Amino acid sequence: MQPTPTAPQFHAPAGTIIGRADGPVLRATGIRYARAARFCPPESEPDALEPIHATSPAPACPQLADPRVDQVMGSLFEALKFDEDCLRLSITLPADYRAGEKLPVIVWVHGGSYVSGAGDLAIYDPAVWVAEQRVVFVAVTYRLGLFGFLGSGSMPPNLGLLDLLAALNWVQRNIGAFGGDPALVTMFGHSSGADAIAQLMLTDGAASLFRRVMLHSAPLGLTRNRQRMLRAMSAAVGNIPPTATAAEVLARESAVIKAARWQGLKSGMPFGPQYGAAPLPPETEIDATWATVAPHIDVLIGATAEETRFFAVIDPTFNWLQRLPLAGGPVVRLLTSVTSNRIYLDPARVFATHQARAGGRAWRFLLTYQPPGSPFGAAHVVDLPLLLGNRASWAETPLLGTADWAEFDAVGRQVRQLWADFARSGELPAQVVIPGVLEVEKA
Repeated sequence: MQPTPTAPQFHAPAGTIIGRADGPVLRATGIRYARAARFCPPESEPDALEPIHATSPAPACPQLADPRVDQVMGSLFEALKFDEDCLRLSITLPADYRAGEKLPVIVWVHGGSYVSGAGDLAIYDPAVWVAEQRVVFVAVTYRLGLFGFLGSGSMPPNLGLLDLLAALNWVQRNIGAFGGDPALVTMFGHSSGADAIAQLMLTDGAASLFRRVMLHSAPLGLTRNRQRMLRAMSAAVGNIPPTATAAEVLARESAVIKAARWQGLKSGMPFGPQYGAAPLPPETEIDATWATVAPHIDVLIGATAEETRFFAVIDPTFNWLQRLPLAGGPVVRLLTSVTSNRIYLDPARVFATHQARAGGRAWRFLLTYQPPGSPFGAAHVVDLPLLLGNRASWAETPLLGTADWAEFDAVGRQVRQLWADFARSGELPAQVVIPGVLEVEKA
C-alpha cells in the first residue's frame, strides 16, 4: 500500500508513519507503542522497517457493557473494535505546523473506573482544541479491568500503569517528528484516568516523562486502604487457563466485581493501581514521594460541583429514592453532596494544598455549570465537552440537556485557552471566574 500524495508522512525514530489530513488537523491514529502477552508487562515496539499506516482508530480493550452507562453514552462504542492487542496511541496536530516547531504536548488518559473506555471515542476528539490552541494531542489506549489492573497469583498488578509508562517513553522518543516538544508534555486525565496520572507521579523518573498534569475528577478518595477488597477480588478470580477467550476473562471480571460489592464506597471502583507493586512505592511512602516530586511537576486539579449526581441519575436505587414523596429529593441531594466531597472534591483540595506546601505549583478548579434541561446538573463528565469532542459527538448523550451549543462552545473556547496556557507555561492567573461555569484559584 503506497501513500497518496496528500497523505502526511512523519519520519520518527519508530519509523515512517503515514497519517491523514482532516481539515485543520493532521491525524496519525492507532500507532502501536508496545506489545504485551496476556497478563504480562508490555514490551516496547521495535522500530519499523516498513512504513506504518496510521489511519484507523486504536481498538478498545475488551470490556463489559454497563447498561447504566450505555443509557448516557448511547452508541459511542459502536465505531470501535475491541481487542486485547490495544496498546496503541493516536496523535492529532495542527495542519499548518511548521518544520522545526516545538508545540506543547497533551497526553490524554481516558477514564471509566479502570474497566471501560477507549482513547479514540468520538467525544474525546481533540481536533477543535488542537487547531484552536496549536497543541499536539496524544490519546493513549491501555489495558483495563482484569487484563490490566488486578493481579492474582502469577498475574502481576498494575499492567495498565506499565502500559501508560511505555506510551510516555514512546512519546519522549518520537513526538518531535509530529511538531511536539518532548520537554513540554502535560498529562491530562479524567476520572480513573486522572487517578492513574496521579499514581504515575509516584514512579521513578516521572519528571523526565512529563512536566505538568491536569487532573479532572480524580477519585483520590477511593485509592487507599484497599487490601481487604483486593483479597476478596483475588480470591474470586480463580485459575484462568491460557486458552481462555477474552469473553471468558470478562466473565471472571464480572465475578470479581461482585466479590467487591460489600466493601463500601471503594466498591464503586474496585479495579485500580496497587501500591507496593511495580511501578508504585508502598502505601506508607505515598505522601513522601508526592512531596519529593512536587517541585518538578505543575498541577491543575479539580472536579465538578455535583460529581456523583451522574451516578445518582443512572443508578436504579437512587432513582427509587428520588421518587419518594417529600424526602426523596433532599436525601439524594445530601448523598450526592457527601459522596462528591468524600471521593473527589476534598481529596482534590488536599492534593493541591500538599503540592503547594511541598514547593510545587498548583491550581484548583471547580466546575459549577448546570446544563439547562439536564437531570445531571454539574455532574461527572459535564466538564469534558468544554475541551473535547464537538456538537455531533456530544449530541449522542443527554448530559448537556437543551444547552445551546454555540453559547456552550464560546465558554469552551475560554477554558481551552486557559488549559492550553497551563500546558505551555505551567502558569494561570491566581484567580479566574467564568460566572456560572468555572472557578479556578491558585493553591
